[in-house]
Amino acid sequence: MIRALERIATMSGTAYDIVIRGGAIVDGSGAPPVAGDVAIIGDTIAAIGTIAARGREEIDAAGLLVTPGFVDIHTHYDGQSIWESRLNPSSGHGVTTVVMGNCGVGFAPCRPEDRERLIELMEGVEDIPGVVMAEGLSWDWESYPQFLDAVDARPHDINIASYLPHAALRVFVMGKRASVGEAATPADIAQMAELTRDAMQAGAIGFSTSRSLFHKSSSGESIPTLEADSAELGAIASAMQDAGSGILQIASDYKNFTDVDNEFALIRDVAERTGREMTLPIAQTHGDPESWRKILSLIEDANRDGITVTAQALPRGIGLLLGLDLSMHPFSFCPSYMAIHHLPLAERIERMRDPALKARIIAETPVKPTLPLQQQVRRFAGMFEITEPLDYEPSLDRSLAARAERDGVVPEALAYDMLLGRGAGAALFLPFANYAHGNLDAALEIIRHDHVVLGLGDGGAHYGVICDASYPTFLLAYWTRDRTRGERLALPDVVKALTSETARAVGLRDRGLIAPGYRADINLIDHARLTLGAPEVAFDLPAGGRRLTQRASGYVATIVNGIVVYREGEPTGALPGRLIRGPQPAPVHA
Repeated sequence: MIRALERIATMSGTAYDIVIRGGAIVDGSGAPPVAGDVAIIGDTIAAIGTIAARGREEIDAAGLLVTPGFVDIHTHYDGQSIWESRLNPSSGHGVTTVVMGNCGVGFAPCRPEDRERLIELMEGVEDIPGVVMAEGLSWDWESYPQFLDAVDARPHDINIASYLPHAALRVFVMGKRASVGEAATPADIAQMAELTRDAMQAGAIGFSTSRSLFHKSSSGESIPTLEADSAELGAIASAMQDAGSGILQIASDYKNFTDVDNEFALIRDVAERTGREMTLPIAQTHGDPESWRKILSLIEDANRDGITVTAQALPRGIGLLLGLDLSMHPFSFCPSYMAIHHLPLAERIERMRDPALKARIIAETPVKPTLPLQQQVRRFAGMFEITEPLDYEPSLDRSLAARAERDGVVPEALAYDMLLGRGAGAALFLPFANYAHGNLDAALEIIRHDHVVLGLGDGGAHYGVICDASYPTFLLAYWTRDRTRGERLALPDVVKALTSETARAVGLRDRGLIAPGYRADINLIDHARLTLGAPEVAFDLPAGGRRLTQRASGYVATIVNGIVVYREGEPTGALPGRLIRGPQPAPVHA
């Protein structure tokens, strides 16, 4: 294929479309950097090495890393891809391909009468305000294939692949019966299987579901897929097998880690019977800091028995960002604060400065919140002030509890003053996973495992409380350059983890490497000045909705499908991203 492209270029007297010259090519294979040029024709890498021919555009990459575009396989851009062309914040951190529809939640298939139910579910599970979805979703679809067409019809900055979400599928087939946890009937299961087959043929990359007690709607209902049995899951996976494609993405907390063996056995059996590859989240939980070892052991056993299972992990503490202008903070559920929370920020801050109100809020016992994440916000022993430069591996002696003890005050008072001092934006960082021992050693051990790939950035979700979609920049800067509290990672290994490993895990074998025939999704990075900015709040969602974002500096250029989409973090105006329909084979070299 590439030789044919080059012959056409030579015969027509044209040069390459782009030649990137003199960079340090970190090709995504894990090999050491190699100095050289990269030539692009159309949306494809045509040649690497020393290239004499000129390009229509020449890019000087001297002193820069040249890497494949990053592939983020765990996002929730299902809504944002409908109302917005830029998949921020992911596309600002070198990501050129995302996979959405994770954890069984999404917006298709969907009958008109079920729209509000799916909005409430996404609002609760993924912290996307209902008003944002009500305003932003066009709902010009009912079936899942129609939803893919709607995504495809809008231009985007980066590439998108999608899972068929189980919760939407179940509600579509069963209506209210799905939401109250009824078992699916044989007729229900047969219909779900048929719709799954249709979705795979239309271009779903796979099927996602959730068995997590943690996942609840904004009204407090459990996710409809929580108790789906092996007959239901097996029939859906068999339909994928019939269609000849699709992987299983399963979010599970193993009944709050009280039934790991049986829960894993159920999902393993489904994958084994149907030959489907499976991927699932993993993290160090703070309630049971060693439980991840048991899960990795079960994953090892499955792979040894010929069942392909990968776990997805985040390379830093999974945590909440807390602030007065965000979804949550330590006083969100104090009655005296709840009485003023509706006020504009400036007026609210002014009221909170009143000594009497301050004393009352600090002394109050909060109302017990509905959602699991909300129940974390008073854990002061693991809560840290956000500083600049950012520190995602702070020592425990810097926690609010430790600082308050040294200062002779209660941690509530310290947190209150920090919130007022910051005003708008994030003031506090509260990791709730991967940080049980006050360092990232467990995260390091997890991400180094042979059957673990990167994921869980959750781009497009948790707009007011989490901004983990910035993890590629953190990984590249901190783990390869800046870490002082333990081991670092080798740059080629990190690039491989961000590119070819994640791409292969979801069947996208046409990207993730800088080699002839692969997709021309490429980053040019000034590694020495690669920096992750502080979380910022923007009110740019539909209906004026709020979201957290993080900027990065050091990305000199990001190329998607052979077109430069960002230069120094600023958009060029080009929107060459595409909907990826189904798994993609590796290129065949001519």
